[in-house]
Amino acid sequence: MQGRSVTWFAKMLNCNCCNVYNIFKKENLDTELLKRISLILNHNFFQDVSNDMNVQLYKKS
Repeated sequence: MQGRSVTWFAKMLNCNCCNVYNIFKKENLDTELLKRISLILNHNFFQDVSNDMNVQLYKKS
């Protein structure tokens, strides 16, 4: 997380550290949460998902 702590991340998400650890364990996130995380960490995770989908689609063809 760019050298930031779980405590910092929890504060930015307006939740507690236990909730952050639960987020880390999830296989899926809703888009609003992913948007919030992207903005907090200044990284477009939607682009990562899109790139991964393109790779998977390329492998199918």
